[in-house]
Amino acid sequence: MNPKVDDFLAREKSWREEFILLRRIILDCELSEDLKWGQPCYSLDGKNVVLMHGFKEYCALLFMKGSLMKDPNGILIQQTENVQAARQVRFTSAQEIGKLAKTLKAYVQEAIRIERAGLKVELKKTSDYVMPQELKSALDLHPALKTAFEALTPGRQRGYIYYFSQPKQASTREARVEKLMPKILEGLGLDD
Repeated sequence: MNPKVDDFLAREKSWREEFILLRRIILDCELSEDLKWGQPCYSLDGKNVVLMHGFKEYCALLFMKGSLMKDPNGILIQQTENVQAARQVRFTSAQEIGKLAKTLKAYVQEAIRIERAGLKVELKKTSDYVMPQELKSALDLHPALKTAFEALTPGRQRGYIYYFSQPKQASTREARVEKLMPKILEGLGLDD
């Protein structure tokens, strides 16, 4: 048991009881415990396997390579269409966790087997994503912008592609591209 997680649980208001139950299940599987991204995270030989996190309406176990897991109980959820590897199991009460305790332990053990086997999630390349026309046009019009965009890391490129693709109206997509051109030219990501 990691003292940082003890402190986290002592401060937790919304999901303390649920996190304590989840923690017992996970620690019974002999994973190392730490606090990463402000959340209890469990790893095997330095590789993250599962993370506990809370939201307004639910708390969840996040399996880092959940897309590789079998899901005979149909409980794994892909948070958004853009999440490629991770999958969640969501809870709204300690009773739900209690009922699923054996199943959750089996899922954690499967996640450990996947990590031990060295399996990797085959991620889509940035070039596999549809680039919005507004971004394509800006890159064609401004060679320096194209050079700067291509120099960004694949993750930063995808971040911009997702963000520019979200609005339904072309005018909003254009405005977003125009507004963020200086950041791209500076070599910064969307959230930098």
